[in-house]
Amino acid sequence: MNQPDARAIDCTNAQPQPVSFRQAFAFWFKLGFISFGGPAGQISLMHQELVVNRRWISERRFLHALNYCMLLPGPEAQQLATYIGWLMHRTWGGIVAGALFVLPSLLILIALSWVYIAFGNLPLVAGLFYGVKPAVTAIVAQATYRIGSRVLKNNVLWGIAAASFVAIFALNVPFPAIVAAAAIIGYLGGRIAPDKFKAGGGHGKADKSFGPALIDDDTPTPEHAHFRWGKLVKMAVVGGLLWAVPMGLLNAIYGWHHTFTQMGWFFTKAALLTFGGAYAVLPYVYQGAVENYGWLTPTQMIDGLALGETTPGPLIMVVAFVGFVGGYVKVLFGPDSLFLAGAVAATLVTWFTFLHSFLFILAGGPLVESTHGDLKFTAPLTAITAAVVGVILNLALFFLYHVLWPQGFAGTFDWISAVIALAAAVALFRFKRNVIEVIAACAAVGLILKTLIL
Repeated sequence: MNQPDARAIDCTNAQPQPVSFRQAFAFWFKLGFISFGGPAGQISLMHQELVVNRRWISERRFLHALNYCMLLPGPEAQQLATYIGWLMHRTWGGIVAGALFVLPSLLILIALSWVYIAFGNLPLVAGLFYGVKPAVTAIVAQATYRIGSRVLKNNVLWGIAAASFVAIFALNVPFPAIVAAAAIIGYLGGRIAPDKFKAGGGHGKADKSFGPALIDDDTPTPEHAHFRWGKLVKMAVVGGLLWAVPMGLLNAIYGWHHTFTQMGWFFTKAALLTFGGAYAVLPYVYQGAVENYGWLTPTQMIDGLALGETTPGPLIMVVAFVGFVGGYVKVLFGPDSLFLAGAVAATLVTWFTFLHSFLFILAGGPLVESTHGDLKFTAPLTAITAAVVGVILNLALFFLYHVLWPQGFAGTFDWISAVIALAAAVALFRFKRNVIEVIAACAAVGLILKTLIL
């Protein structure tokens, strides 16, 4: 039997060196450009880098933070980065970690959105999107299955999912109303039949150790992470001002009904409804951005999701695409400043979408740090997540309809898109290929078909 390398043992057991703010900044900057793969891939990447490779934080403390982040509305991976950054380097550490998780994606999406809206009719761009749209349909179907298989563990939760699907598909019930109803059902059901509401997602207790960590299981809570009511009130006031001041300025300068003001208000509401991840809130974004405000078309919404899937950062960053297209097509700064209008709108909606994520971590983190190992999912969250499955199924059918019947049911059936969607589904479900690989392959197929065959 081979003996283990003594140097490896010593390296594993050695206490990691303290991490400076500059070193942490470099890591979070790098993470912002490589955080592909959606929340599962992003969390896995952070676990590998921070727990296994660098040992900045122990397995147990990492999962404790993640459990809290998964309770919150908003992108859990970005919030987890914010939490760990805050734990290591106080408030500015959290702000830097969370902002750098989002900023690269925002800049990339602004550039891609401009290429899309300004040059979308060019054969090259049109061909790429022809192949990507069916892939997006398969990706959303996979998200429905993935969340459903994790959550729907009994007939009660299946019933909630089915009811939410009927509500949004057949009755056009607003997404916030579905979330509220599910939360009430979960609250009451958790008291009447608690065993039926234990199937929510989450992460169990840690059972692994990768050696001593800077923030280890028994590391005392740092001074800045102790809970104090004064700090909580201060953070709430600062957060309220960071929302109220820009919203007040938009209202004072442009008026309540202006596109900028309505975008700020709409995406504030959307940000607080992102239980279950970005796919859950997309139907609400569609209802508002496409049907109510007319900021973009159904086809553009599908294309925006495709762009969001191919860029680093949280998928909810698709809101930057929605904002850019809305600001661009509404000609908010005149015909000579279309790009500027789109970029400002994208930045605004990103601000109002992600502000609450920072506040939840910076305000709630000290309370969570005092409850190691005690945080559990609540019955209302379990019910909400079950309802989300039905909502995402509706989204998958919406995309399928617009991809396979681009001119409506009265038009022709696009059998080539159907074949691409089927192939993408097989790649995702049967061969477990990642999203980036599937999108790249489908984009190449679409480009070949549009430029050489069709």
